[in-house]
Amino acid sequence: MDRRVVAVVAAAGQGTRLGAEVPKAYVPLRGRTLLERSVTAMETSEIVDRVVVVISPAMEAHARQCLRDHDVSFVHGGAERADSIFAALRAISLDDACVLVHDAARALTPPGMIARVARAVLDGAPAVVPVVPVADTVKQVSGSVVKATLDRSALRAAQTPQGFDLRTLREANESYFSSAPDFVATDDASLMEWFGAPVTTVAGDPMAFKITTPIDLRLAQSITDEAEPTIFEVPGS
Repeated sequence: MDRRVVAVVAAAGQGTRLGAEVPKAYVPLRGRTLLERSVTAMETSEIVDRVVVVISPAMEAHARQCLRDHDVSFVHGGAERADSIFAALRAISLDDACVLVHDAARALTPPGMIARVARAVLDGAPAVVPVVPVADTVKQVSGSVVKATLDRSALRAAQTPQGFDLRTLREANESYFSSAPDFVATDDASLMEWFGAPVTTVAGDPMAFKITTPIDLRLAQSITDEAEPTIFEVPGS
C-alpha cells in the first residue's frame, strides 16, 4: 500500500509581532485567513491525504469556523511549538507515513513546493527541508563586536513545510522530551539533526516567506492583489 502523506499545520502560536487583534494564523488576507490559505495549499498539492491543524484551545471555535469547508482534524497545542508538534504526531493513528510540518504563517507557499518536499520523503529521505539562498551578508557577533563574516554561499534559509518519515520524527521527539537536552530545537529539521538523522534539502520558493511582521503582511497583500499564489506553480511542475 502506498504511504500516506499527513500535513500538520501549526497554528497554536500567538504571533504578537504582527500587531493584530487575533493570533496571526487568523489574520485575514484578501478575505481568507492565513490558516485557511495554508490548509488550501496542502489540499491543492494533490499529494496530501490528511490535514491536522494544531490550535490553542482558546481559538478552537474560531478555527472550526474558518475551516468549516475543509476536511481537517484538530489537535490542541502545548506551551511551545515543539510541544504542539509532538502532540500532533501522537494524534496521528498511522505508524508509517510521510508527515509534513508547516507553519500557518507561510500562507502563500506554492502547492508545487509542498509536493516536492513530500516526494523527496516518499523516495526515501528521512528528513527534508526546503531552502532558499541567503541574500544578505551575515555577521557573527559578540555583543556589538563583529567576530566573523560568514560565507553565505554555504548558507541557506529554511522554510516549511518540512517533510519527515513519521516514525523517525516521533522517535526524535520522544528522545528530545525524555532527555531534556540543553539544545533548543528551533524547527523540526534541527531536531532531526540533533537526533542524528540525515537532513536533505530541496529547492524552496520565495513565495513561502513567513508572514510575521506588518511589513510581511503588506507584502503578502500586494502579491495577492495581483494574483492568487496557487497559480504560480502547479504540483506537477
